[in-house]
Amino acid sequence: MESDLRRFKEIIRGKIKEELRQFISNGGIILRKSGKNITIPMPSIEIPTFSFGDEEKSGEGGASKNSSGNKSEKDSGQKGKSTGAGEEEGEHSLEMDVPLEELADILGEELELPNIRSSGYGEASNKSYRYTSVHKEGPNSLNIFRQTYLKALKRSISSGEYNAQNPKIIPIKEDRRFLTAKETFKQCSNAAIIYMMDVSGSMGDEQKEIVRLTSFWIDTWLSKYYKGLAKRYIIHDATAKEVDSNVFYRTKESGGTLISSAYKLALEIIRKNYQNDDWNVYLFHFSDGDNWSGNDTLECLKLIEEKMINVVNLFCYGQVESRYGSGQFLRELVKKFGESQEKIALAAIKDRNAIIDSLKIFLGRGR
Repeated sequence: MESDLRRFKEIIRGKIKEELRQFISNGGIILRKSGKNITIPMPSIEIPTFSFGDEEKSGEGGASKNSSGNKSEKDSGQKGKSTGAGEEEGEHSLEMDVPLEELADILGEELELPNIRSSGYGEASNKSYRYTSVHKEGPNSLNIFRQTYLKALKRSISSGEYNAQNPKIIPIKEDRRFLTAKETFKQCSNAAIIYMMDVSGSMGDEQKEIVRLTSFWIDTWLSKYYKGLAKRYIIHDATAKEVDSNVFYRTKESGGTLISSAYKLALEIIRKNYQNDDWNVYLFHFSDGDNWSGNDTLECLKLIEEKMINVVNLFCYGQVESRYGSGQFLRELVKKFGESQEKIALAAIKDRNAIIDSLKIFLGRGR
């Protein structure tokens, strides 16, 4: 029944909320993404079953006994042990396909995220279909019964076949009418996300995995609001270059770090491709906080203050803790911008469990 299905979906939604922190810190579910859905394991859901009494019980409350008068193996704590193929049930886990948009809704509810105030309309348009036209051919599932019947009735009357005493109307091919779709295009808000990451030797595999998980949930949230979502990836050590997503999460260099090289490249990409009037631009930079020199840090602060915040919706810096990183860059950003700048969000990500807190900081501005 529809009410049962709705109730079941509510249970699933509740379970996801309960386990949200675990899902966010678990990279396994990202590998289960397929199109606009993601498969989530739900091992703790118990499906109700009927339990029948033991035929060998004698009297109410009696113990089940075998022919020797002893309690049966099942009752004596031997459940699950078997000398043969086994007859006991194993543990079952339920897997559910959840639309990414619904996952974004759950994320927003749990983190109490405000709706994004988007602006600008770029090249992307949201294509949809409206079944408003009528055609003589089409699939049976789109057959318009009323119009088909009226056509058949008119033909039957005009041809003299109609018998008022036996008003049987049998449509022929020429009578049939079908709904047909008409493409409609609605201009929608565009967004561009530029991810930047330090790939110097101090950023290890675990740090990159934290960045990958954080980026997945950022994408999920922003995709709720933007149908045209472009993603660009920049890696940097002492120099910066644009790469695809696979290279972004797997590259490791051994050189030093000049963060300004990534910021300059990001600004160049924005200038060439994503003018502020047409695009909502988001910059996310991840690093362990090491920079080559204090002078380069000063240059980064100047680029953020004088250029970046003028052309982006939001600039976010996530400092991923590393045993080799000093963490100094985040301290310099906090000293310069503090919590007052609406377009700048800063977060320290100590480990995977801290990802959910960084998401609230990054996405909690409603920009």
